[in-house]
Amino acid sequence: MTRLAFAYCRRTAGRATSLLLATLLWAAMPGALQAQAPASFVLKFNHVLSPKEPFHDGFNKWAQRVNERTKGGLKIEVFHSAQLGKEEDIIEQIRQGANIGQNTDSARLGNYVAGIAVVNGPYFVETLEEVAKLRTAPTMLKWQEELAAKHGLKVISFNWVQGYRHFFTNKPVRKPEDLKGLRIRTPPAPIWQESVRALGATPVAMAFTEMYPGLQQRAIDGVELVYNNIPGGRFYEVLKHASETRHIMLVNFEVVSAKWFESLPKDFQQILMEEADKAGEEASRRILQLEKEVKSQLQTRGMTVAEDVDLAAFRNAGEKAYEALKLTDVKNAVHKEIGKQSGSR
Repeated sequence: MTRLAFAYCRRTAGRATSLLLATLLWAAMPGALQAQAPASFVLKFNHVLSPKEPFHDGFNKWAQRVNERTKGGLKIEVFHSAQLGKEEDIIEQIRQGANIGQNTDSARLGNYVAGIAVVNGPYFVETLEEVAKLRTAPTMLKWQEELAAKHGLKVISFNWVQGYRHFFTNKPVRKPEDLKGLRIRTPPAPIWQESVRALGATPVAMAFTEMYPGLQQRAIDGVELVYNNIPGGRFYEVLKHASETRHIMLVNFEVVSAKWFESLPKDFQQILMEEADKAGEEASRRILQLEKEVKSQLQTRGMTVAEDVDLAAFRNAGEKAYEALKLTDVKNAVHKEIGKQSGSR
């Protein structure tokens, strides 16, 4: 081989090697870029309420703000009307680590940590200020830690207050004795059932979505709900009397999988909780403002509202629920922590 030919071969081999190295580097780049890209997370959030309810709007605002603050790194997809499934089933999926969230209540959480159920007991809290104080109450913090550590349920927020629950029936109710013999739907949890029993009615456990047909078929005689539930569920079509017992201020809990929560970056965890509290407070205040408006709309539709309810008699009757579930001492302890006198107001 001549010297010229040898030099040409070296240059050609060099260019081929360089081309091969460049090709290999280019092929490796997407993986490298992907490895450097921030991880993204999705939370599928389920609730049983209709899309017309204020909470649904609040959940969408929560989702929007989390998406904005995490720059798309954490997205919340909101599903109304129990689209993902029954509440109790969803909670079990959450415990197994699924990337699902659920709007629930302390009554259902009481199936795992018994004491926390008191939050949904008769007249346990009666103002947004009392609910706010619960957030730093030592006993509440202890229960939340137990839910996460032992049962896989992380409470993101319980700053969501759905309003006051009243009885909606086809006869006026002004005192506990008026509920005698009436079958009233309750969620399937002991504190709900014992509360309704203590107040004078016969509790019938039933899913939220089954209430309307249950009333049509006369499987139940009434419900105990907040005012804002009535238009969305069209319950004014089958119930004609509202009785303002205000027997439970409905505090809602937003829960996710503790395992899934711990997989999030720390700043995402903080953003998720901060925005949940913020959206919850806004929705809660809006609901309480809307109650008078909804009440007026229901009266226009023909519903009769009993305002002259013997609240003192209902408060006294409600104490039997705590006694039946051996939660009186727990209730009194939390009331002391938040500065509420049991049986006050």
